[in-house]
Amino acid sequence: MEKNVLKIGELATRTGLTVRALHHYDSIGLLTPSARADAGYRLYNRADVARLHRIQALRKFGMSLADIATFLDSEDAPFADIVAQQIDALDKQIEQASALRGHLARLQQQMAGDDDPTLEDWLDALEQMKLYEQYFTPEELRRLPFWQQEARRNARWRAMVGEAQAMMARGVAADTEEARRLSQRWMESLEHDTGANPEFAWRMSAMLENEELAGRRTVVPVGVKEYIGEAFNAHKMALYAKYLNEEEMRHLRANSRKQVNEWLKLFMRLHQHMQQGVPPEHPSSQALAQEWMALFRARAGDSAQVQARIRHAHDNEPELLRGTWVTPAIIAYIRQAVAACSAA
Repeated sequence: MEKNVLKIGELATRTGLTVRALHHYDSIGLLTPSARADAGYRLYNRADVARLHRIQALRKFGMSLADIATFLDSEDAPFADIVAQQIDALDKQIEQASALRGHLARLQQQMAGDDDPTLEDWLDALEQMKLYEQYFTPEELRRLPFWQQEARRNARWRAMVGEAQAMMARGVAADTEEARRLSQRWMESLEHDTGANPEFAWRMSAMLENEELAGRRTVVPVGVKEYIGEAFNAHKMALYAKYLNEEEMRHLRANSRKQVNEWLKLFMRLHQHMQQGVPPEHPSSQALAQEWMALFRARAGDSAQVQARIRHAHDNEPELLRGTWVTPAIIAYIRQAVAACSAA
């Protein structure tokens, strides 16, 4: 027998196909062996095996055997494109396998701890894994602590949601110390779990709102979000009250929750500027500074003295920035950009 040919049984063993499948391919003219031994055995040469590779590659893309035959019989069949698609598919599988390995490693660490995750924790993790993939790229997910899907993290968030719902059921006002403490813990956890990236926070908020509009169960009910928002605002107002009189506080309270989306969008662009290394003196940075000052005046009023006291509060009350995605570095950056605007 020739050295560079295979019997049907040998080809089946090497490829993982059954002899019956190869017989079927022969019977429909899809893969006819190029030769036969004297005893009548089918013999497959290099060209036959290459054609078999094409057949199997096309089958993985869902093509029927009849369509595969038509495709392969075409003189200009772009098989190089099929190979490229197969490589892309393998790359995706490798990426998914790598992500799965990361999840399993984290779960292994959890199971080695003192507390076993509950069934609900596992279900939450599975639901959220699919949901996050719709809003974040694989690279972003690797930088997003929420995506780590630790069952304990899910349990911690469920516990905070439960605390908020219990307070609401008991009629605890959002401006009480109990509610304010919960809101501070909530917002600081949220800032941490979004990697301190305001764009991630924005997209997560959009994700939850879209899921709610679609009628699907969300991790955080709307009423709880609103309650936490009011309590967190009350927490900040209590800190500002150390620096402002009652009339000034009335104005601040009336305007403190306005233009929240505009502020977050501005934080996002500032964060991007800083990540990209754009200097504060750059015209685009100065434009952001002007937008910042316009929003600041809308919230604080036009009094230079009040604005100065609010800045003083920010310098002396670090809690005012916690859970807001605004870092001291961002404050310093925007102040340099404002100074550049004044000097221009």
